[in-house]
Amino acid sequence: MEELTHIDKQGRPKMVDISTKAQTERRAVAKGTVSMKASTLDLIKQGKTKKGEVLVTAQLAGIMAAKKTPDLIPLCHPIFIDEVKVDFKLDEKNSTIEISATVKSMGKTGVEMEALTATAVAALTIYDMCKAVDRGMKIENIRLVEKSGGKSGKITLE
Repeated sequence: MEELTHIDKQGRPKMVDISTKAQTERRAVAKGTVSMKASTLDLIKQGKTKKGEVLVTAQLAGIMAAKKTPDLIPLCHPIFIDEVKVDFKLDEKNSTIEISATVKSMGKTGVEMEALTATAVAALTIYDMCKAVDRGMKIENIRLVEKSGGKSGKITLE
């Protein structure tokens, strides 16, 4: 039976001891979607929102969020991040923006939480910058799609 790694024998939270783990190249990819009105997506594409360049701002917010993950998630290890990429795919037919965040590090623990945090904060930034024109936007399906490194090796979830 698998056990939760962040809970001690008394049921209290604990930070996992990674001191004996080997350093390996770690990589994680997370994705999520923001759905909106077609007119909102048009404003974003044309750069005509009142708050400025939505995707540039969301990209920077995602990168910054990956770097701040241990400040937000209580038991997440502070790690050196080698690369963060936040990309967007606009789907005009469905009026959505797909966010993809990739994080790389050479270290003792994975970067899944950093990739997920980058995706979530990029989505929240899109929402924040466009909420004045579209209160019905939906942030959906934030998930890990791939990870590699460590003893579990490469895992592809989609």
